[in-house]
Amino acid sequence: MNLPVKYGRYGLLAILASVMVLGVVIACGEEEPTATPVPPTATSVPATATAVPPTATPEPQPPSEAMGMVFDPGDVADEDTLKLFHGGSEGRFIDHELWNPYAIGANHQQGPNLIFEPLAFFSAFADEEIMWLAEDYSYNDDFTELTINCREGISWSDGEDFDCEDVVYTLNTLKELKEQVRWGKDVDAAMDNAELVDKYTAKVNLLRPDPRFFFLLTYKFDIGVYIVPEHHYNGRDWTTFGDYNRDNGWPLSTGPWQVTTSTEQKIFDRRDSWWGEGVADLGDYGRLPRVKRIIYIPGVPQEQRAQALINDQIDGAAMTTPSLIAETLDQNEDLITHSGRGEPYGYVDWWPVSIAFNTSGKFGPYDNPDVRWAISFYLDRAELRELAYDGAAAFNPLTMPQYPPLQPYFDIATEVMEEIGRSTLDYDPDRGDELMEGAGFTKNSDGMWEDSGGNTVNCEIVGFNPWVDLGPAVAQQLVNHGIQADYGQPTDASSRMAEGNFECLMFGHGGSVRDPYFTMKLYQSSSVNIPGGHQVNFYHWENEEWDELTDEVAKTSPDNTAEMYDLWRQAATIWLTELPDVPILEFYHRIIMNTARWDGWPQGDASQGALDVTGYVNEAWWHLTWSLVIHMLEPAS
Repeated sequence: MNLPVKYGRYGLLAILASVMVLGVVIACGEEEPTATPVPPTATSVPATATAVPPTATPEPQPPSEAMGMVFDPGDVADEDTLKLFHGGSEGRFIDHELWNPYAIGANHQQGPNLIFEPLAFFSAFADEEIMWLAEDYSYNDDFTELTINCREGISWSDGEDFDCEDVVYTLNTLKELKEQVRWGKDVDAAMDNAELVDKYTAKVNLLRPDPRFFFLLTYKFDIGVYIVPEHHYNGRDWTTFGDYNRDNGWPLSTGPWQVTTSTEQKIFDRRDSWWGEGVADLGDYGRLPRVKRIIYIPGVPQEQRAQALINDQIDGAAMTTPSLIAETLDQNEDLITHSGRGEPYGYVDWWPVSIAFNTSGKFGPYDNPDVRWAISFYLDRAELRELAYDGAAAFNPLTMPQYPPLQPYFDIATEVMEEIGRSTLDYDPDRGDELMEGAGFTKNSDGMWEDSGGNTVNCEIVGFNPWVDLGPAVAQQLVNHGIQADYGQPTDASSRMAEGNFECLMFGHGGSVRDPYFTMKLYQSSSVNIPGGHQVNFYHWENEEWDELTDEVAKTSPDNTAEMYDLWRQAATIWLTELPDVPILEFYHRIIMNTARWDGWPQGDASQGALDVTGYVNEAWWHLTWSLVIHMLEPAS
């Protein structure tokens, strides 16, 4: 693709206006969806052995007056403003009044992650816990009681004190609401109650030993419990309360940001002061952000994002296609990615991609592990990464990311695969054919597998926007080996996934980053079809021994590595024998950051290759750790 020269006086407003004229629909383009993602516009992508080519960049049109506010900084100078493409649909935001992250339809990725500060952050890249609203915490000897010490001297934006009463109220309300809200089921399953010891001390009484409960509360990637102001939320219906009233200063926050505009764009203005300024134990994060205004602009096709980056009209955009990223970087020396200016043009996210199945037997033969293993053997992952990502991706034999703390568990899984004589990385169509024949299927005259009744084996892959390049290539490989497959992004993809109404599903895995527990939890039968759950079992796979092992891991401290390794070996043997979910590749965040106005972006070590996860944190502005990046940005010299 040849990107045209800079657009001239119309600039980015012209791009956005042309998008509105064309009626392009983009919903959270490159960000991964949460457990209940906002689906993209209906898209039916036929199976093809080649990646989807980029579309031509349209000519710019004059900007419309309706969009003038997007780049009207008012009393904030342009050099003090951070502009990012993020979210939205059809050139606008449809969730602009949803700032309560627990409300039905709300999504912390769309801005609440900046407003609701956590008890603590965890950077998987730096392997660092950063205490925030909590000063410290401790467990009793058997991990059945957790004491949280709240930091003093913090106020909500209306002047009311933040204290442990907010923590106790949040946790007890989550337990009361259970499946009605996100994290309710998780808190209810682990916690008996939370009690206020004094204004700045809370005690959490757990139902069983749970050495990871505080880690559940901690912000990392998309996991973390939002602490809400008791004086503001008490007496309100969490499921319907939107928490937006600009005149009243809602949403309230302990952080340095206030929502000042939330219509066809989202604007956050910096408050004059912040409690963390100069707080020693916050380290480099303990300073008022240098950024004075953040503007989220509804997403546009990535070719137009690329042009805006080249023109220095935007400070950051998520992308998908490595070849387009390379061309974009070549045309502006101020542009970088997490891996600098070279492959893989990003970092390994915590969200490895797979083909999942509804293994209940309701749709197709996917309750048969031999059929699931046959699907795995039919995938040529080396070809897939070339077709979809120009080779800029790493293989992954499991459904948790290959982060350094997890490496011992990957080593054990490799040993298990050697013992059972199968590897999830093997491309072995002959062995796949043997498994299909053993399961009672034969190929018809069209070369497609069918059962004794003449029914073909169908695999309609329900997908989402991040897989627009990968999905069709996977479907074509399955067709080549006799599976009647296709790939689509239907408008009801989210509800179909939540309801289990699918044969096959292409999705990521928001699970483990330090030890296997949170990934194991994804496959527990107790979380099948939990509406309020975030980490739930979409696969409808049930295995009693797996459930028991997961419960045992939950009670075991991650520091007890001998016990953890033994339990994981047993669990990995079950999972790799049954294979309820077929791993494909690591998933990457390929985010282009512009250093023309802002320095201090997270940078990895390109010499580490495709599995590099260094840097102080990941820079995804839809993740819960995004605030850490904002605190580190500096005006460019």
